[in-house]
Amino acid sequence: MKVIISGYGKMGHMVENALLSRGHELVLASEDISSVDPSVAKECVCIDFTTPEAFRSNYKFIAENFKAAVIGTTGWDDILGDVVSAFFSTGTPMIYSSNFSIGVNAVFAALEKVGSVLSDHGYVPHIEETHHIHKKDAPSGTAKTMATIVEGSLGVRPDITSLRIGEVPGTHVVKFKSEVDKIKISHEAFSREGFAEGAVVAAEMTEGLKGVHTFKELILK
Repeated sequence: MKVIISGYGKMGHMVENALLSRGHELVLASEDISSVDPSVAKECVCIDFTTPEAFRSNYKFIAENFKAAVIGTTGWDDILGDVVSAFFSTGTPMIYSSNFSIGVNAVFAALEKVGSVLSDHGYVPHIEETHHIHKKDAPSGTAKTMATIVEGSLGVRPDITSLRIGEVPGTHVVKFKSEVDKIKISHEAFSREGFAEGAVVAAEMTEGLKGVHTFKELILK
């Protein structure tokens, strides 16, 4: 598999390591994906870990020129419809997620089940997420996804508390509290390597794939 990385910060470098460890070819890593030669792009999967602003500027180019795309950038939920339409119109498969960690996606599945069991039993949910001080969006995309899952299964939208401390890779705690007990479901990342590994797994899934999908949808089949 040939890959071009969009965004060559800390996550971009970790994606590079994950690609090489799984035997894939990194064609190039770019901070300006729209400058990539389309004839090169059409043979490659684009893995995007940039900023919300950069992705808003680049998603049409990615959809129009790449073989497939894996989007790990968050903070663009308000244009989701436009992004999905762009990829469908070009026939370019896309996988996106607020978090590509395999463990986090297992937590997503657990929240769906727990919320459905606790529904109508008086439980009040709350989410606390902690990340490094360099993270630009708050709440995190992962916390927003968790909130949507909880609201869909429990019927109550949780409040989210966001903390930015040091170099914390990412910790999410979901609490369900009633008058008789409290349940906690948590995920703590030790590094960002799990996110990079999951993004490469997603890129592998694009072979023969059609349409636009969330990583959770594909990995939990």
